[in-house]
Order: sequence, then structure tokens, then C-alpha cells
Amino acid sequence: MTEPETFHFADDGAIPNSPLPLLLYRGALPEAVNAAAFEKLFAGHGWGGLWRDGIYAFHHFHSTAHEVLGIAAGRVRVRLGGPAGQSVEVRAGDAVVIPAGVGHLNEGASADLLVVGGYPKGQRADLRRGDPAEHDRMLRNIATVPLPARDPVTGGVIWR
Repeated sequence: MTEPETFHFADDGAIPNSPLPLLLYRGALPEAVNAAAFEKLFAGHGWGGLWRDGIYAFHHFHSTAHEVLGIAAGRVRVRLGGPAGQSVEVRAGDAVVIPAGVGHLNEGASADLLVVGGYPKGQRADLRRGDPAEHDRMLRNIATVPLPARDPVTGGVIWR
């Protein structure tokens, strides 16, 4: 596996984003790509609250948890960082580590898309859509989210 691609996004007044970089691991699981393999990888590195589904087709972020998304099947174009962010395509085997506050949106996916998501142990995600009236409160929430003990993909140190 290569080093992750990193992305930084500015606060746009609705989607707060984060000073922490979003990490995109291309080919996190180059072989035996399936939901169970991502679940084992993430759980083995201390991430829990695992789920299987897709990615919402509206701009959203989490102010109370960091999130990992493993693409177990298919492909999806995701807009990262809110409306002014960047659109990237991810496919089976890729993983995205999203810091609390960073916006994401499904811009279109293959019919077979399956995503495994999860959060660092002890964190539970809320669902926020970028209401400017909540912005200051969301910034306070995000500032209190602890860094995960380990990277969900590599198991190494993350964001230190």
C-alpha cells in the first residue's frame, strides 16, 4: 500500500471541515476485497460501531466522531469538504479516513456499491447538514473529539 493521499478543506461557514487532513488510501485492501475484510481490518485497529451501507446523497458531516469508510464493492464519486470541496472517485479496496467536521456527499455510485463504515472506539457519530445557525456549536463539538489511538487502515499513529 502506498502513502495516503491527503486533502485539506477550509471552513465555508456551513461545513466546518477540519485542520486535520482527510486521508485516502488507494488499494487499502488490494486482494480479497469484501465487507468482512474491511470489518476485520478496522476492528483490529480499534475502530468499532461498524456498519454496512452506502454514503448519503446530501452534504453532511459528523461533529462528534471521526469516520472511516471502506469501499467493499463497486465505486462512488464522493464530494469531500462540502460544496466548494473536491470530487474524487473511490472504488473497491479503497478506504477514506474522515476527520470530524469534514463534509462528504455521494455524487453518484455504481449499483453494487457497498461501504463499511466505523468510528474510533468510544465515539458515536451525529449527522449534521451544515446549518450555519449551528456552526459555532459544531466547532466546539469538533474541538472536543479525541484523536484515535490508531489509524484504522495501517494501525499506526494517526494525525499526531
